[in-house]
Amino acid sequence: MKLKEALEELGREKAIALGMKIASDLDIQWEGSVAIVFNAIVNDFERAPGNIGGKNDDHSGAIQKWILKYRSGKDGRASQRVSNPPGTVSDPIIEKIIGARITALMPDDLIKINYAHRLGMSAENILGLILEEYLAVNLKPHGWHCAWGETVKSVDFVHEDGRLLQIKNRSNSENSSSSAIRHGTQIEKWFRIKADRIEYMWESLNRICETTILSEDSFVRFVQSTLASNPSCLAVEKENPWL
Repeated sequence: MKLKEALEELGREKAIALGMKIASDLDIQWEGSVAIVFNAIVNDFERAPGNIGGKNDDHSGAIQKWILKYRSGKDGRASQRVSNPPGTVSDPIIEKIIGARITALMPDDLIKINYAHRLGMSAENILGLILEEYLAVNLKPHGWHCAWGETVKSVDFVHEDGRLLQIKNRSNSENSSSSAIRHGTQIEKWFRIKADRIEYMWESLNRICETTILSEDSFVRFVQSTLASNPSCLAVEKENPWL
């Protein structure tokens, strides 16, 4: 059965009790972040991810998959992640197109541009993970807990008092489902930067989260320290000429 169905049949209290038992059996600490994030889906079953649970799962199986998904998401955070290089090869015609437009470029220039583009895409792929971990580290002391592994539908952070927050990197990447309502309480939405100009939105997040510590400078320092301590977070192809 799907997770939502399991929670609906169990009800809030039985679902929490079963979750605690499963976490204990898996040697996963329940009290704290896991319990707070789980509360978001047992308080509103519509927040249960639809991709957790299958036809062969009973109540325990569905909840166990949720707990393991949470742990997997946390274990795969940017500071711990080992990213894989692109699994596709570059189409040689890309260099021909650029070279036909900017004829002063030499073949070696075109190769470097191509690899720089691929490296940039790899960086974009992990940007959301780094942003998520930056917020997880800085907001936890203020009562916000990360819903690692997309374990709450359309929600990235859950407050200890039940408030919900969805975060995006850019203004043009917001999910329409973020307008969902939970018992009359709208999910708070925030994006880091506007898509059409360089304008950061940290002050609005500071207001939402009732803090003053978040800023672009602080985020940049976190990015640099994360990559310094875990270079494998950003995969670089062995043949990249920029190495």
